[in-house]
Amino acid sequence: MGEKRTVGLDLATPGMDASGQPVRVPLGVADPRGEIGDVEGGIGTEHLLLNMGPQHPATHGVLRLVVELDGEVVVRVIPHIGYLHSGFEKLGEYRFYNQIIPLTDRTDYLAPMANNVCLAMGAEKLMGIEITERCKVLRVIACEMSRIISHLVWLGTTAVDLGAFTPFLWTFQERERMYDLQEAWTGARLTTSLTRVGGLMADIPEGFEEGLRKCCKRLPKVLDEAERMLTNSAIWCARTQGIGVLSAEDAINFSMSGPMIRASGVDYDVRKDRPYLDYETYDFEVPIGENGDVYDRYLVRLVEMRQSVRILEQALDRLPDGPINVDDPRVILPPKTAAMNDMESMIFHFKQVMEGVRAPAGEAYVAIENGKGELGTYFVSDGTAKPVRWRIRPPSFINLSALPKMAEGHLIADLIAINASVDIVMGEIDR
Repeated sequence: MGEKRTVGLDLATPGMDASGQPVRVPLGVADPRGEIGDVEGGIGTEHLLLNMGPQHPATHGVLRLVVELDGEVVVRVIPHIGYLHSGFEKLGEYRFYNQIIPLTDRTDYLAPMANNVCLAMGAEKLMGIEITERCKVLRVIACEMSRIISHLVWLGTTAVDLGAFTPFLWTFQERERMYDLQEAWTGARLTTSLTRVGGLMADIPEGFEEGLRKCCKRLPKVLDEAERMLTNSAIWCARTQGIGVLSAEDAINFSMSGPMIRASGVDYDVRKDRPYLDYETYDFEVPIGENGDVYDRYLVRLVEMRQSVRILEQALDRLPDGPINVDDPRVILPPKTAAMNDMESMIFHFKQVMEGVRAPAGEAYVAIENGKGELGTYFVSDGTAKPVRWRIRPPSFINLSALPKMAEGHLIADLIAINASVDIVMGEIDR
């Protein structure tokens, strides 16, 4: 337990050959990506500039892709961002640390609880705060639920992009069940604001553990159904195998992380390489691809969901009793009954609300393994209750930078699959 182990993409995945390797169905058609313009008689083609987005359903948000085409072949693609710009990082510099947490809900809004955890961990590292054991396990549960929810959205929407609608219904139905648990815990579906510096806004409600165990039992069956429809489908394989290939060297040079870099064969996962929240004590494996194409990214995310189920079951088994917040009235608000009946508690309550929690002068960086890759929070403090600088290391923004290289030389239809495989969310990119 705690030993770093990786696993190939054959783990619990239907559609394997006798040696246990994924079956890669041959395309069975001639490759249309030959020389363009080399037509008998010397008739060439002019390049065409095509705007895809920012209101295109396949750009997964307000992303504009300026595509230069030679016929149907992508010569060059330039992503244009900024249509959703909200200035979150600058807004955070005018707020107390706990007041920044609602801003993180709106960055990667498909995994808000994980964003909340990363922000709180950054502030806690800056302030030297050690959270309780129960809080650690509950934060692990929040992060792994977020990973599953994020991957389910990816799987369903990518299937729609490539022509398969039914898996979208299956994955979103399962996502709704997890959202019910998330809503019961935080009171919200998207804007969770789960964490507080030094703990959590609330403990899990009655019936949460039983509901999560049911989800963990049901999810692998749903994934099996999706894989039966997709993994060995000739259409799915033709649209994903050998498409958007990114080598391990290129993935590292682009500073990619998450499923994107692991599908290219790079064994990097923050939970294993820089453990936090006691992840080194959990027994789980990291899926690693070989080909770095859209198909391997699909398989990596499928296996990651299965591994998240393993982590959630272990977390539920080890969930200890005890408080969820540190016992320090300078950091955590006193209970309302105490604030209304005890003068000292009322003073602590007043000072926290009006003055915030002061952090020592210095800087701190914390990274977690979010569903889309390495999510980082960087704080610089001058000793006041508000950060001088707050910066986010957004995996979507960095992973998107490799899109032009992956798309070059492919068909315009392949660009849809490649863009979907990156799994971007524009709130994080345009933060």
